[in-house]
Amino acid sequence: MNRYKDWLEQGERDREKAALDFMHGYYEWCCFTAQQAAEKAAKALAMKINFDVWGHSVTSILKLLSEQLELPPEVVEAAQLLDTYYIPTRYPNGFSIGKPADYYNKRMAGEALDACEKIIKFCQGAIGRSG
Repeated sequence: MNRYKDWLEQGERDREKAALDFMHGYYEWCCFTAQQAAEKAAKALAMKINFDVWGHSVTSILKLLSEQLELPPEVVEAAQLLDTYYIPTRYPNGFSIGKPADYYNKRMAGEALDACEKIIKFCQGAIGRSG
């Protein structure tokens, strides 16, 4: 059974959670959750076209998908940005001092949301075109 719809819907839900984190000033969590949303959307697209993917790098997933799909450069750049938010947004040892909340701000979180939106829209469109 191909569960791509479940992955896409959870990615869309994660995007909504990232927006809530943004609204409430949890910028580090907004950045991380935006990465998670994009990852799930990319995995949904991979599942839809019967690619087997592992790992958490949106960039790597999209690189694999580029073997079959044309990827706009802005989608790849969005993935590269979001992948930088996978680990340090969550763990204090990602920085020499301080907690993740000390290192993320509203601008960064807004960019993460925009990047996430680009990837989700691309994946939704590609899923729709693949029938």
